[in-house]
Amino acid sequence: MQTLNEVYSSLSTRRRYEVWFVRLGLADGAGAWWFRYLLMNPGRGGCPGDSRGMPVQVWATWFPRDGKPQGFIQGFRLDDLDLSARGQNPFQFRIGDNGIDESSCRGALALDGHTISWDLHYRSTFCFTLSHKGWIGFSRTPHSDGLFSGRIVLDGRSFQGNPLGFGVQGHNCGYRHRNFWTWAHAYFLHPDGPPSTLEALVYDMPFGLVFRKAMLWHDGKPHHFRSLRETRNDRDQFVWNFRGSSPDGLQLEAAIDGTGPCLHQLPYLKTNCTGSFEVRNNSLARAKLRLERRNAPTQELETITGAVLEMAGRRTYSEE
Repeated sequence: MQTLNEVYSSLSTRRRYEVWFVRLGLADGAGAWWFRYLLMNPGRGGCPGDSRGMPVQVWATWFPRDGKPQGFIQGFRLDDLDLSARGQNPFQFRIGDNGIDESSCRGALALDGHTISWDLHYRSTFCFTLSHKGWIGFSRTPHSDGLFSGRIVLDGRSFQGNPLGFGVQGHNCGYRHRNFWTWAHAYFLHPDGPPSTLEALVYDMPFGLVFRKAMLWHDGKPHHFRSLRETRNDRDQFVWNFRGSSPDGLQLEAAIDGTGPCLHQLPYLKTNCTGSFEVRNNSLARAKLRLERRNAPTQELETITGAVLEMAGRRTYSEE
């Protein structure tokens, strides 16, 4: 059985990034965590001329509800990586005390006087491929409505629970990063039923084209939105609003709000090793959805801390 986490990149590839990531908002609302396992340019050893350009990297970022994010990135040699073969199932990525597989992830980092460790397990009911453009790249979501359990420890402070939090586990790959993109994932808890999730992505493509797509998992059913109409995409204010219609007649209106102290900014290295560019991420964002269907009552979904919004490149406009 194929899984959406299976490795795409060959270790001889000289230019490509591949990343497996986890975003979970804590069940008590205290904050959110972002973990990232990165393979970059394995055939050329990353970006050898840059101290941040190790071919294998593990990232951990803490987004406290009432404070500024704390980010940690540690690089490793390719020789120490234990990675499953291309297309192999089960999948695994292991480097030192860090690793991720189909249903769990763990880590142990010590950087700049800080120590962080995690041991998490997750399960979900919905997975899908949001974007697949061959060798250009893909965006896959093996766990869209992820339920997380386990423990995270940051400088002696422990976060532990079953469930510990809710969120997403994703898998992305590309020959290079796009010139711009906007991505969001939102998790909506329901007191008397299964959760709903929304994931949306917009990015530039060759020949001036723009990819736009969203996927809603609601009431145990997927709803595709292939033609989004963005009404606001504001990198400076860090908000994203859009509308769409699914083939099954569902009308969607979404507002993702990433303002506040949890906005995190960091440089991503280009895969051609010519420099870096800024990516903004708030993994403790807010989201509101309005769902309408003919001859059915309007539904509204909202989360205060269950969304993540990410933007790269400058593309600010408003049609409203």
